[in-house]
Amino acid sequence: MNPGDFSTVLPEALLALYAMAALMFGVYTGKDRSAPLILWATAVVFVGLALWIGTMSGSRTAFGGMYIDDAFARFAKGTVLLSAAAVLVIGQDYMSRRGLLRFEYPVLVALAVVGMMVMVSAGDLMSLYMGLELQSLALYVVASLRRDSAKSAEAGLKYFVLGALSSGLLLYGASLTYGFAGTTLFSGIVTTVKAGEMPVGLLFGLVFLLSGLAFKVSAVPFHMWTPDVYEGSPTPVTAFFATAPKVAAMALIARLAEGAFGTAPGDWGQILALLSVASMFVGAVAAIGQTDIKRLMAYSSISHMGFALMGLAAGTAGGVQAMLIYMVIYVTMNVGTFAFILSMEKGGQPVTDIASLRMYSRREPLKALALLVLMFSLAGVPPMVGFFGKFYVLMAAVNAGMSWLAILGVIASVIGAFYYLRIVYFMYFGEDREGIDAGTLRPVGWIALMGSAAVMVVGIVNLFGVEALAQAAAGALVH
Repeated sequence: MNPGDFSTVLPEALLALYAMAALMFGVYTGKDRSAPLILWATAVVFVGLALWIGTMSGSRTAFGGMYIDDAFARFAKGTVLLSAAAVLVIGQDYMSRRGLLRFEYPVLVALAVVGMMVMVSAGDLMSLYMGLELQSLALYVVASLRRDSAKSAEAGLKYFVLGALSSGLLLYGASLTYGFAGTTLFSGIVTTVKAGEMPVGLLFGLVFLLSGLAFKVSAVPFHMWTPDVYEGSPTPVTAFFATAPKVAAMALIARLAEGAFGTAPGDWGQILALLSVASMFVGAVAAIGQTDIKRLMAYSSISHMGFALMGLAAGTAGGVQAMLIYMVIYVTMNVGTFAFILSMEKGGQPVTDIASLRMYSRREPLKALALLVLMFSLAGVPPMVGFFGKFYVLMAAVNAGMSWLAILGVIASVIGAFYYLRIVYFMYFGEDREGIDAGTLRPVGWIALMGSAAVMVVGIVNLFGVEALAQAAAGALVH
């Protein structure tokens, strides 16, 4: 490692050192008594790193091209860090009151974020796998954090077993790709593809690689773990699963597709289009019959990842830009929605039954209005910002000559609107009965809920500059 390499990976190195220092601090200072301090410190470190990374410019590589620091990686890292910080903060009170806030929780989240930062900067199949496994190993433990719950243990075990399967698919694809390309570097693979038609073996390698990564974004048919893990994990952990890891995995798919196979968009574009259609429709249809709001959000996540994949399937810089904008909007909506879900209580116990929201607007009109805005935005109802997220990916598909994909996306969006609007119906027009307690939303959660709802309305002016940042990030990735 030369000094230039170290300076390029400095944010990841500092976060890894912080995670190890926080681990030792927690062990030697009374373990769980220091957990709130470590959690808040971790959130501050995340925000500080995001702001620092935002001041960087240019494009650099390290370790012979295995690690890439460019505008695309910085955009994804900033989104991951800020969403992870928000989820940690809004879930702190929930975890504390239920005895779940142990000092290892924020440390594991920090290590997972290190893995995500490596993922989005990967320029080689080996660095890709290292980042992916660092993230996954931490998330396996976080999913089963509730030791006295059979559902939590089941969630962690299912995620672990199916994650191991996806890692096997990914490694098999990487070995095939290496065998036919003769290199694991993305820059080397793309020159092999450029030399002529893609060999059949290399195409199979690409299929297996995308299959392994599709598991991480819970794209159909690799979505089977998502509803059970979302339901069984503690709600703050579910919120984390629904935000930062999705951004990192989607950015990694974009990096792999454009960086290693960018000269053959027709080949991987068809695969991503198939995953997109299947995810949009399965997520939209399967969520209709859900009565648990966490399982509903799981299927909602599957459907939304289908829309994000639509942008990537276009195989253009505009498509990548649309995907990045969509992911930022999606994360913002989910932070606000889960801030509300964390406040759903009855007699001090968490409640996740959607029917408990009946006539909630009479008891908490302001919170009900904020959730209404978020549900409308998730459904893609204009003029909420969520509508513009879907509009960008639909236009990217149309401009790439994939109008059929855009039409199917519109149909799936209409189907999916049903279960979002059903929540609104329960809050405003449902049968009046005793539901969840009022006044259970803590100040941090209140700020997150109201802030994200405000963004869904005010953001229609200029998307707070995200559009220009996403355009620069896409331009750095797609040459």
